[in-house]
Amino acid sequence: MFTKPEDFTKSSFNFALFYANTTFDGIERLALLNLAAARSVFETTMSNITALLGAKDVKSFVDLQKTIATPSIEKGMEYSRNVIAIASETKDKIAKEVEVTVADTNAKVSGLVEKALASAPAGSEAAVAAVKSAIKTANEAYEGLNKAAKQAAEVAEASVAAVTDATMKAANVAAPKAVATKAAAKKAA
Repeated sequence: MFTKPEDFTKSSFNFALFYANTTFDGIERLALLNLAAARSVFETTMSNITALLGAKDVKSFVDLQKTIATPSIEKGMEYSRNVIAIASETKDKIAKEVEVTVADTNAKVSGLVEKALASAPAGSEAAVAAVKSAIKTANEAYEGLNKAAKQAAEVAEASVAAVTDATMKAANVAAPKAVATKAAAKKAA
């Protein structure tokens, strides 16, 4: 239980330290992912250019473009999934710690309030009830906001998954159509 204001300060400082470390960990993971992605894009681009320069005719050039496009789209989607995973993991760690910290602080504050209210003068029952009601209302509001935030995060993650799936399907459908259209144009010429 908090007995001194310094205990509140120490608890807040510890949470701020946790928050900063967790955030920096997420940023570090994103930076490493970005460096790996940049290297991969550079290497793939050089390889693709070399392959395209070696095409002997239009058909082989178009075929090479098709074989190059699909892995690039897949790599881009994988990168997006990794970014989302890192952000989600970081958010989850922080949210869990916030829940634990808020629950712990509420318990300690409630204990202090109960102790203080127990020694309240006679006739102050209405004030005691008002304070207890305010604490209960604040806790319910926090729980409601926390629940809404979790639901919003779940909806966002589901939307990203749906968009990713639709993009991959569209890319796989578009590539064969582009080849067929170019082949038809070549025959017409």
